[in-house]
Amino acid sequence: MSRWEDMNKDELERQFSPSQWSHRMSADDVIKSHVTALKEGTERARGLAQTLLNVPYGEGEGEKLDVYVPTTTSLDVPLVIYLHGGYWQFLSKEESGFMAVPLVHKGVVVVAVGYDIAPKGNMDLMVSQVRRSVVSVIQQYSHISGLYLCGHSAGAHLAAMILSTDWSQYSVTPQIKGAFLVSGIYDLLPILSTYVNEPLKMTEEVALRNSPSQLVPQLKLSSSNCDIVVAVAQKDSPEFRKQSQDYYKTLESTEGLKVTLEDVPNTDHFNIIEQLVDGDYHLTQLLLKMMGKS
Repeated sequence: MSRWEDMNKDELERQFSPSQWSHRMSADDVIKSHVTALKEGTERARGLAQTLLNVPYGEGEGEKLDVYVPTTTSLDVPLVIYLHGGYWQFLSKEESGFMAVPLVHKGVVVVAVGYDIAPKGNMDLMVSQVRRSVVSVIQQYSHISGLYLCGHSAGAHLAAMILSTDWSQYSVTPQIKGAFLVSGIYDLLPILSTYVNEPLKMTEEVALRNSPSQLVPQLKLSSSNCDIVVAVAQKDSPEFRKQSQDYYKTLESTEGLKVTLEDVPNTDHFNIIEQLVDGDYHLTQLLLKMMGKS
């Protein structure tokens, strides 16, 4: 029996409510502050970079991405795809360009991916969309020096699902060099009985097939050349921390994978990602180092 199966619904909901765990401000305020920080960072990025906004990667209305292009003549141009959080039901690509602020100066292309959040989109659709967005980016930017992923919270889950893709069903096999999975959820079963699942309406079957923790053999086949960083906030809830620690341990014990765990001090679920707007932030520095741009 899993730890979380012993918990009553109230405790389970609290464990999977990241805003309840911030020490900086109240639950409502930390969410408002988070959205403001992401929007301001994205506006800054749009002022600094050349942008290609609302580029379609599929037929669907929500299947669009924003590209932040550095002003560089270098041919060594890495590209990082960012997948936003918001529990698969909140936020969009419109607040997802903030990490381009320090990266475009270093000659890095940043792509913020939109996907159909719930209730319009379900879990299978979102996973399919982000996988297709990667294929589309590869086809449009075949000359890049390296492809990297970064996802936060629900976006870290989606990034882990990308790493676990059987690419034989697609027209290309992306060679992803690095992935930053920040404060993610890798086992969807515990959230089935919580408020998070109300708009998602996942069954156990859907949750299992979309849980990265169940798909490590496929990740090994598809992404053994990828440097994976599992990052978690010091002030994330115990269950969120356990999700990252357990997923890291599973990957680490799988032969042939390169994975590190970053337990980021003095951060909560929100500012662990907000600070990627800062070139001196620990995770920004790690990302640049991975790309050979530090």
